[in-house]
Amino acid sequence: MDIIANYGTTLVLVAALFGFLMAWGIGANDVANAMGTSVGTKSLTIRQAIIIAMIFEFAGAYLAGGEVTATIRSGIIDSNAFADTPDLLVLGMIASLLAAGLWLILASYFGWPVSTTHSIIGAIVGFAVVSVGPEAVQWSKFGGIVGSWVVTPAISGIIAYFMFISVQKLIFNTDNPLDNAKRYVPFYMFLTALVICLVTIKKGLTHVGLHLSNGEGVLLSVVLSIAVAFAGWLYIRGQKYNPKDDSKMHFANVEKVFGILMIITACAMAFAHGSNDVANAIGPLSAVASIVAAGGEIGGNSHIAWWILPLGGIGIVIGLATMGEKVMATVGTGITHLTPSRGFAAQLATAATVVIASGTGLPISTTQTLVGAVMGVGLARGIAALNLGVLRNIVVSWVITLPAGAILAIAIFYVLQACFS
Repeated sequence: MDIIANYGTTLVLVAALFGFLMAWGIGANDVANAMGTSVGTKSLTIRQAIIIAMIFEFAGAYLAGGEVTATIRSGIIDSNAFADTPDLLVLGMIASLLAAGLWLILASYFGWPVSTTHSIIGAIVGFAVVSVGPEAVQWSKFGGIVGSWVVTPAISGIIAYFMFISVQKLIFNTDNPLDNAKRYVPFYMFLTALVICLVTIKKGLTHVGLHLSNGEGVLLSVVLSIAVAFAGWLYIRGQKYNPKDDSKMHFANVEKVFGILMIITACAMAFAHGSNDVANAIGPLSAVASIVAAGGEIGGNSHIAWWILPLGGIGIVIGLATMGEKVMATVGTGITHLTPSRGFAAQLATAATVVIASGTGLPISTTQTLVGAVMGVGLARGIAALNLGVLRNIVVSWVITLPAGAILAIAIFYVLQACFS
């Protein structure tokens, strides 16, 4: 308690610095792999991906993430265990932010798409075990985390597989693929918009003053999705398609139509990510700020201070712009060859899986969801279409993320204790 009383402002400033670093890592790794399919299929440039990420990450975090962030991320540790020693919780959260941020930046340097959720969870568990003891950790949650390594990619992979099969049946394997693309792509736009509208209205709009019943929410989602599909239909009809392009690359004009759809799904992907994973950076930082503001009292929830979300947003954008290219390359071109139609199937499956699972309490990984979806699209063309060497490296990086976060957090926690004691 003396540490909080004597160094409160310093602790918040240090937490803000490390929270910014964590947000940088999220941008470099998580947002980069979320945008990887769009950039890999050349539907978006890196600059366009950054602009979309800026807008829709913020929207997802604010609307679908809610106005309150849980003090202890995902309920992995019991906050009551720190009731008598809030200074340990503050130092531990600061250590977790730095540990997870360093691991994400290291992984981004090597082009590994790892889980920011599991990075911060591993870090929090590490400091909790050495500061209070193993009893501070809710170990039953770990079964869900390990299970998600298999379940999450499997769900998104299955959705992506059948989504791409439907594209092949309805469009590519027909006599007039371009005409059918113009006919069916607005339907896929409707489906994408519907997923995003439903989760936004269900999870997010109560705290901005809009209270809707389930029926009203579904009706509004359908109306907005029809409007998006109609706008897409008008845009597709207005585009010029040159038959000579198809002689250079088979189905070039069809892929051009799907390139438009990729922009919609990129927005959906950024929104879904913002709703689910941005709290990995702002959650621990918000916890530190609220505990210090309360003089060491640990509450059940912490309201996000006005400056925290902009700090996280700036860090994410800078991380994506400065270090996102390698992870984008791994996801966009390393696992399998992606075209706009394949990238669309992977992105829509990922967005659907993330927004559906965000209400279940499972610490789902956007990274693992997307990689599973890209694998599903690749498998639709046969296992030979997958780069198994790249997939092996990705899976290994997933497995070592939890212990890497824990070990780094333990080391940093001891250093912080020595500095502030």
